[in-house]
Amino acid sequence: MQTVLFICTGNYYRSRYAELLFNVLQVPGWCADSRGLRLSMANLGPIWPPVLERLQQRGFSPPHEVRWPLALGEEELVRAALVIALDETEHRPLIQQHFPMWADRIRYWQTPDLPALPAEVAFHRIEQGVQALIDELQTR
Repeated sequence: MQTVLFICTGNYYRSRYAELLFNVLQVPGWCADSRGLRLSMANLGPIWPPVLERLQQRGFSPPHEVRWPLALGEEELVRAALVIALDETEHRPLIQQHFPMWADRIRYWQTPDLPALPAEVAFHRIEQGVQALIDELQTR
């Protein structure tokens, strides 16, 4: 089983939605995981509630257990077959600072965090990105 690793800042919203959506769409031979570059103690609960609501709106059951955000370590980068950071402007500098050898080996999407991009727009961009990724992986 190969892993696609989604990265965002807090592992609370964008990367978690990409991970959960990818996994419920069940791509043969692939699974998704996610991590954050700078976890926040200000977040309430293990995941932003609208993430689970959005999954339900799309007709998917949310997971029975939801883990807390996890920080990115080099071991996750090494283990992943594909790494995607959710926003290049925000995440490339953090990757360059903490994992400089990986900065140019990561794919970067253009999905800024709140309030720069409304959640509805961000969810839509993530859905489009995940679907395009699935289409690509299925043609490999």
